[in-house]
Amino acid sequence: MKKAQTTTEYILAIDAGTQSIRAILFDPKGNLCGIVKTPIEPYYSVQPGWAEQKPEYYWKTLCLTCKKLMQQTKVPVAAIKGATITTQRNTMINLDKNGKPLRPAIVWLDQRRAKKENWPGLGMKVVLGAMNLLNSVDYVLTECEANWIRQNQPEIWEKTHKFLFLSGYLTYKLVGEFVDSVGNMVGFVPFDYKRQTWAGKSDMKWKMCPMDPAILNSLVKPGEVLGFITKKAATETGLPVGLPLFAAAADKACEVLGSGCLSPEIACLSYGTTATVETTNTKYVEIVPFIPPYPSAVPGAYNTEVMIYRGYWMVSWFKREFGIREEIIAKKRKMQPEQLFDELVSDIPAGSMGLMLQPYWSPGVKIPGPEAKGSVIGFGDVHTRAHIYRSILEGLAYALKEGTQRTEKRNGVKIEKVRVSGGGSQSDVAMQLTADIFGMPAERPHTYETSALGAAIDAAVGLGIYSSFEAAVREMTRVRGVFEPKPKNQEIYRRLYEKVYLKIYDRMKPLYEEIREITGYPPHRE
Repeated sequence: MKKAQTTTEYILAIDAGTQSIRAILFDPKGNLCGIVKTPIEPYYSVQPGWAEQKPEYYWKTLCLTCKKLMQQTKVPVAAIKGATITTQRNTMINLDKNGKPLRPAIVWLDQRRAKKENWPGLGMKVVLGAMNLLNSVDYVLTECEANWIRQNQPEIWEKTHKFLFLSGYLTYKLVGEFVDSVGNMVGFVPFDYKRQTWAGKSDMKWKMCPMDPAILNSLVKPGEVLGFITKKAATETGLPVGLPLFAAAADKACEVLGSGCLSPEIACLSYGTTATVETTNTKYVEIVPFIPPYPSAVPGAYNTEVMIYRGYWMVSWFKREFGIREEIIAKKRKMQPEQLFDELVSDIPAGSMGLMLQPYWSPGVKIPGPEAKGSVIGFGDVHTRAHIYRSILEGLAYALKEGTQRTEKRNGVKIEKVRVSGGGSQSDVAMQLTADIFGMPAERPHTYETSALGAAIDAAVGLGIYSSFEAAVREMTRVRGVFEPKPKNQEIYRRLYEKVYLKIYDRMKPLYEEIREITGYPPHRE
């Protein structure tokens, strides 16, 4: 089929997420001009709590996805001026000296824990305890994937030539260089989040995550060139040889940029597998002490983040356990299941007839603490599965509102509106109750693919299509729907939030601790 002629410059954005790998073509106005989405198995488990995936599986799926897009698109190959990539965060891969994976990738959902070793010593523990940082340090020591591999698979660690994020691995496969974006450094490695470079020699992060600096790759800023598509990669992906690959950032950071959130006055809510509230700031601000803001997709900037770990996973859980009927009907009607679930809860009043949910399905390090569990209170004989579904949506919005208030306090900037991305943004009910609970307009971006769009914005600036990120955001992002808060619902939610929700955790915490002691779950860190 002959492809149409055009003078427009296009950008290919690759988005390797938890549930799928997408290849998307954008034009300079941020319009989606072609997409191929390939679902993936997020992980497999050989032991309870483990989450692993073969690195080659990601690469082969990426190749299949890109090749299919290149075969389908009417955009001339010569009009594609650059490519870029964004990926899930904190999925780690060990490569040998030949660039071959030594073991399966440890996926970010993995729950294994390393053992604490000889550091910190007693004196340092006293100092860290006095600074209220000991729990945070213990968290990093036990969560660090490199520590677990070094302790349990020393032969693998000994052979490791490079220890990479998924982003670094896929970049290596595409351009043949061990290089990654600063914007992808979200995980347990010796990275200086304030300076946005590898930590200095005396930084205690090298004690928490000990490794040879040579095992890490080089870094470039978002918008800079990572390299050029190699002949081998071109053969496997269908992309043109020599196409420049531009640095972007991790998926959440790209979502923020793709949603057009460039200042701390606008909060980006991500209703994805992990639910987050993020802002972009040129200042380094820790919302929770010792928990850094992550690198933004805008070079030199930071994304403050409050995370609800299981987030919209709970919606997926509900669909799987209670929504089979709607899933089947949606498939027959060739529509999104969210539309039917919106119908399911359309008659449920704000507040779900008193059913309140706190979404701490996975414990945190400080807020919530390591003992945390989820809770649902207020059950009565009027409640149905529809009330449970709405209470999940409301509970997530409550938790993100609390995170927004902490962000405002630490940033010193009042948030004026929220922009919602991720799967939940497709639900009108979720958008409306978000506006009602936050008491401010909830805006829906013009495209659901905000992560890929954010990466494309990085490439657009890198290519010189736009001279600044402000100009690129102005031209490539826009709002396609605004949900204004309804005063009656807003008042109900305000009272429930202030008088009930904010008190649940403190009152339940002693019981969570007792449950943990009796059952051993969540497990104590060794």
